[in-house]
Amino acid sequence: MNNNVGKKNKAKKKKIIVIIASVLVLLIIVGIIIYIAGRDRRIDPEVDEKPIIYLYPEKEIELSIKLGKPENITCSYPEYQKGWNVIANPDGTLIDMNTGRKLYSLYWEGIQTEPINYQEGFVVKGSETIEFLEEKLDILGLNEIEAEEFIIYWLPKLQNNEYNYIRFATIEEINKNMPLSFSVEPDTVIRVLMQYKALDSYKEVKEQKLNTPDRYGFVAVEWGGTEIK
Repeated sequence: MNNNVGKKNKAKKKKIIVIIASVLVLLIIVGIIIYIAGRDRRIDPEVDEKPIIYLYPEKEIELSIKLGKPENITCSYPEYQKGWNVIANPDGTLIDMNTGRKLYSLYWEGIQTEPINYQEGFVVKGSETIEFLEEKLDILGLNEIEAEEFIIYWLPKLQNNEYNYIRFATIEEINKNMPLSFSVEPDTVIRVLMQYKALDSYKEVKEQKLNTPDRYGFVAVEWGGTEIK
């Protein structure tokens, strides 16, 4: 009799242990799932921030401009609707053919989908941002007005960091990430996309070689940037 009771108690304890172990395993699995989900929500996608497009035809023309991956656009002005339709003038002024509004550029932002090459670039002191950008933007083909607007926008994001890792995406990378097409093909297309990350200390990196485009004829210029998360 006592034997049977002992066996029943042992079996009961064993069953309780199995149940507890199963619950613990389940709780661990649920915790892992919640952690991963929360981590994924905290990782924002990298965004091509404030690309703006300037157009300088040699004479007044009507022009349609299209971005090749409109599904990745997160913001635009004028609102991007299957493209932009404008009258472009040699001095850079634009007339939006849908609204009649006078513009000086076209603006969009979108999700960065292409991987970033970390093997080259520049490490720049935050306090030396102005000199660095003035020099590199000139090499990359921006005129003084375009470079001034670039610097005014990005300077507050860079100058207060101890250092910044900075790289300029190649035209091939930019075109792959967001193709850009025109109903009248420009003679010169300049696309500048700065990729940057704030650093606490100096790091060695292979210096990136930059190419200067020949700026002639009908010129289209775009600049923007991406903060590396």
